[in-house]
Amino acid sequence: MDQTQHPHVVVVGGGFAGLTLARALAGKALHVTLIDRENHHLFQPLLYQVATAGLSPGDIASPIRSVFSGKPNVRVLMAEVVDVDHERREVVFADGPGLAYDYLVVAAGAETNYYGNDGWKEHSFGLKSIRDAVQIREHVLTAFETAERETNEDRRRELLTFVVIGGGPTGVEMAGAISELGKHTMKRDFRVVDPTQIRVVLLEMADRVLLPFHPSLSDEARKQLEELGVEVRLGVKVTDVGDHYVEVDGERLPSAMTCWATGVKPVALAAALGAPLERGRVVVEKDCSLTRDPKVFVLGDMAHFAPEAGGRPLPGVAPVAMQQARFVARAIQRDLRGLQREAFQYRDKGFMATVGRSRAVLEAGKIRMAGFVAWLGWLFVHVIYLVGFRNRLVVTLNWCWSYLTFRRGSRLIAQRHSDASLNALHERRSDHPLNRVA
Repeated sequence: MDQTQHPHVVVVGGGFAGLTLARALAGKALHVTLIDRENHHLFQPLLYQVATAGLSPGDIASPIRSVFSGKPNVRVLMAEVVDVDHERREVVFADGPGLAYDYLVVAAGAETNYYGNDGWKEHSFGLKSIRDAVQIREHVLTAFETAERETNEDRRRELLTFVVIGGGPTGVEMAGAISELGKHTMKRDFRVVDPTQIRVVLLEMADRVLLPFHPSLSDEARKQLEELGVEVRLGVKVTDVGDHYVEVDGERLPSAMTCWATGVKPVALAAALGAPLERGRVVVEKDCSLTRDPKVFVLGDMAHFAPEAGGRPLPGVAPVAMQQARFVARAIQRDLRGLQREAFQYRDKGFMATVGRSRAVLEAGKIRMAGFVAWLGWLFVHVIYLVGFRNRLVVTLNWCWSYLTFRRGSRLIAQRHSDASLNALHERRSDHPLNRVA
């Protein structure tokens, strides 16, 4: 195939939207270039399992090049796009010359949003990348190791206190997984650490967790978390996040590891597109294109797509991104055949979230369920959406092994970068305010 004679489609972002789009255009009479800052596609819904030692990074990530190794019309570049030159129809890289396009699809995803409290980044962990997950895992595991050496029971409890901020799916899953890790897995391997001393606190400003779900399922998820020993606090506001503490409504909670699992915002490239923004997301037309340029599309977390004028935009979740990607792939091909574009219509297949072992909630239309059956449904869907047969097989085997044995095989500390800060908590005087159990 002589690619120089075919329209050039540049796709920015190798997440759910970008990968799905490039796959849909593979083998077509188009030259496709997929650009991402990383060399891998990441299955973000399972990042929390890497963070809590249930899976290894390679189980939920696939090299993008390997996905398209047999697709000669798809080229993969590892680079960062920082701007778009609409007049020259080029994407601008952070380093090196730009790249021309005939069609541009921007699906660069989102990043953690601290809502103006950027100083809190230094004392908490978001969960958007493999690096984030590995850092959380090492921090949690190091806290257990440090607690094993601690002789003061009050300080040991502080070292085993973990705070998760945000009651969405990520926060609920993280809180449940950390509690299970300590109460079921670690108790077999440690002699001094007492599972009853492990404290996981989930903070949510709203009056319930899992706001997208029906209130009855939110209440069921809260009960399931509490069965796992998670302390769920609703209707509270975080006022400060510092060095091993979280301040909430005037109360200071000790925290060996703080996970920030509330709120995301589009990456900076969204503002560089020169299009209207709504809460940081790029406002798009009914065909997912920009008003100023119908050959530029924005998908996924970056896009503000409202099915009805003035209505609520579609959420930044994987099903939305993947359906938009398939639609745009068809729209580009319709353009090339001289056909009129259609309007994107999202088919809502529901929500699901896992709370822990045999615990989950699921909502699909009028169907609402919680417990073991919902958990099996969650397992099935997540295995199906993983990229690559190897990853599906490995994750399935890992889950079966963990279910039968209560063990997790990825409890590795590769870097001891968190020792210094944890030792500082370990060595604080018992009369310090932070060392009083809240």
